[in-house]
Amino acid sequence: METYQSRQSSSQDAEKQPLLETWETPIQRSQWTLLHDTRLSTSTMFRLAKFTVLSTLLLTIITIHLPSVLTSPLEFATSRFDRTSELEEGKRGAVASESAICSRHGTDIINIGGNAADAVSNDLADLSVVRHPADSNLSDGCNNALRRNCCGIGGGGFMLVKTPEGSFEAIDFRETAPAAAFQDMFENNTEAAVSGGLASAVPGELRGLGYLHSKYGSLPWSAVVQPAIQTAREGWPVGQDLVRYMKAAVGDGEDFLSQDPTWALDFAPNGTRLGVGDTITRKRYAATLETIANEGPDAFYSGSIAKTMIDAVQKANGTMTLEDLANYTVAIRNISEIDYRGYRITSTSAPSSGIVAMNVLKVLGTYDDLFSLDNRNLSTHRMDEAIRFGYGLRTNLGDPFFLDGMDTYQEMMLADSTVEEIRKNISDQHTQAVSAYDPQGYESLETPGTSHIAAIDHSGLAISAITTINLLFGSKVMVPETGIIMNNEMDDFSIPNSSNSFGYIPSEANFIRPGKRPLSSCTPTIVTHPNGTVFFVAGSAGGSRIITATVQNIIHAIDEGLSAAEALAQPRLHDQLVPNRVTFEYDYDNETVSFMEARGHNVTWVGPGESTAQAIRVLPNGTFDAAGEPRQADSGGRKDLTWKGRDTSDGGRDLSEVARAQAGFRVGARQQNEECVLSCFQFALALCSA
Repeated sequence: METYQSRQSSSQDAEKQPLLETWETPIQRSQWTLLHDTRLSTSTMFRLAKFTVLSTLLLTIITIHLPSVLTSPLEFATSRFDRTSELEEGKRGAVASESAICSRHGTDIINIGGNAADAVSNDLADLSVVRHPADSNLSDGCNNALRRNCCGIGGGGFMLVKTPEGSFEAIDFRETAPAAAFQDMFENNTEAAVSGGLASAVPGELRGLGYLHSKYGSLPWSAVVQPAIQTAREGWPVGQDLVRYMKAAVGDGEDFLSQDPTWALDFAPNGTRLGVGDTITRKRYAATLETIANEGPDAFYSGSIAKTMIDAVQKANGTMTLEDLANYTVAIRNISEIDYRGYRITSTSAPSSGIVAMNVLKVLGTYDDLFSLDNRNLSTHRMDEAIRFGYGLRTNLGDPFFLDGMDTYQEMMLADSTVEEIRKNISDQHTQAVSAYDPQGYESLETPGTSHIAAIDHSGLAISAITTINLLFGSKVMVPETGIIMNNEMDDFSIPNSSNSFGYIPSEANFIRPGKRPLSSCTPTIVTHPNGTVFFVAGSAGGSRIITATVQNIIHAIDEGLSAAEALAQPRLHDQLVPNRVTFEYDYDNETVSFMEARGHNVTWVGPGESTAQAIRVLPNGTFDAAGEPRQADSGGRKDLTWKGRDTSDGGRDLSEVARAQAGFRVGARQQNEECVLSCFQFALALCSA
């Protein structure tokens, strides 16, 4: 599929399509002329002598350096956005996250003898520092800017673990409703589900990390948390993403980030919000993490950290108690898995949405020519139709611990008979009314985003983890003593008698119950070969867009054979059935979008970045190909030059040469050799022209 096409000079196309860059080569070639004099002048002889000497010198230099250029791993990677994704290739392990700092810390953990579980534990602690207020899926011009997530130890999430032996475990550390919560608590008061103490559910993040580390980790817990402590204490540069998120969170209301002393200590220490290039520190949070590092994850759920947390929540009108914290446990859920094009795809089940992605992919697996070169337009229509049916089924999902028959319902979603029925109901000629996909007329929640991490090590331990505290700055409740930002996950429950803005009624399957976990869009996914070895680790941030982003990235990797970076760089569509529209990123092929409109789809163009993904692909030779989201301005996925780790199977520390000075990395060996050869050419040309 072409990224850009020749476009008609209409104002509509001009608005939705970015301008192409123009590349020119202003090289003036010297013209040789015949000498009228048959004898060479003294000046000409001197120049030829200089040229001979310099040519000999130049050939010697090339002989030394060119082999290094040709044999060094390629350090440049392009994307559909003229950006390069953070890429680390090696055979010891790989990490892909939303932050270059976190990805580097994760690979450092692996390189000093840790494994993928240690790297994920480290990265989630790290992300709670550097990505805590917001995730990176806030796109330019997004009208619903506040419906974006953040992550941190005041939240929760899901993890899918694939062991070296080949078994899978789905770890649910999603937040739970407090014991005092009840079904109608937000009726006629929906704002209380967004801001304040009532909006916070019981955090599960550290219980999840503790479970992961105790079962799968290899390094001491304190060592895993140390990089996050150092980052929080010493600070890091404020990027343009954080500046945008702070502005969006404040909006037209009170600037709580600068006016509230609890928030201002971190985000406006001099009275005004921090700007790009300023250094932000979180010293209270560093002290909190240090206590957790020394005493273990349980320190979060008891003692002074727990007491100050409950005090802050209750002062903000919340009902969470110390008993709620003490009683929190992780849940081990069933996995969902399908066969697809000879691969095995495994994900999570409710209350996450991995089962929805599996349903969509199983339907698409019945099409033999999906996204073949001459079938892209129709394949896009078929994919969108399968997605619409999948989201229709999703409206009945909820926490299986509170819903009789939920396990049976999920088995039905992946049954061959269900897939055949959906395939039969997909028309190649037109899309259908919402009722064809969701006869009950339930709402499809516009849930906020997340942060995703993918990690794998040389033993075959692979993890896809997704974490969130929900909206920008969570419930806007920060614990003054510890710097912990509390989630507002209660907003992810459905509220009775409150039809959404499109007129659809809430689903009873997602009503509030004490101890219940709200429905989530999280879709951590791992693809394996028939022999059980890992092929692809996938996941995304972006709330309800997580499912569609993950499905498309898997299709790009399997059906189209793209690398991790190439898969993430492809333009994305999103359709969650309600509202009844399909959105296309500006970079999507115009011919395909016109094809979709001709089949009745309601099309909306959007800027890139409404979903942000990470992925790791394992090459046949065992090398890891890891990539971060190229749509993010400050993430680990956006670098001018990519970087690659060397094999450190001897246990040595990998200092991965990185070609990005402003990110704090060293220039790679290949680039050094290229620059040396180029400089020699320039030097020789300068002398010869003297």
